[in-house]
Amino acid sequence: MIIRKLFKFENAHIVRGCTTKRCSQNIHGHSYKVEVLLESDYLDNGQMVYDFGLVKHNIKELIDSFDHAITLWSNDDIEYINDMKKHSCRWIELPVSPSAEQFARVFFVIIEQILARTIMSNAEQGVKLHSIIVHETDTGYAQAFDKDAHNINMGYIDIQQICFSNDIISSWSNENLWNDIIFKKSIANPVKI
Repeated sequence: MIIRKLFKFENAHIVRGCTTKRCSQNIHGHSYKVEVLLESDYLDNGQMVYDFGLVKHNIKELIDSFDHAITLWSNDDIEYINDMKKHSCRWIELPVSPSAEQFARVFFVIIEQILARTIMSNAEQGVKLHSIIVHETDTGYAQAFDKDAHNINMGYIDIQQICFSNDIISSWSNENLWNDIIFKKSIANPVKI
């Protein structure tokens, strides 16, 4: 069975190297919608694949990190990157360009790691990430599956190279969350939310 949870955020970026001049040469923003699709062949004690309240826990917190922020590509012009960091408290730096396709891959890799680190507390079993859909506009989206997230032909995503500004990190309920993910520490689901 597959369940789906929708998240929304506002974000700005430049997508260098794309065909459209407006997108490749100008900072612009989108009202993103991100769909997280989880699957399992089992149901927990509440007869759910995975409680939506749990999806709104760490997964939502990391997706919300992109809200009202600028996303930067680490291979972009260093002067541009430094200026954006200087003039914005909320920024994320990625090892890939912030296109809808790469956002879908990045969210897949992050959420996959959250699930891998999570100690389940309500008899959840076999819960895995089916796919991520990132709607950049009402009419355009990208969907990433495991084979896409780990496809070296699309660029390697090393989560250790994803950087969040201090302002974003300080807004998390657990400021160690990113380090727990990077250093593969266990993340316990709450018994009750």
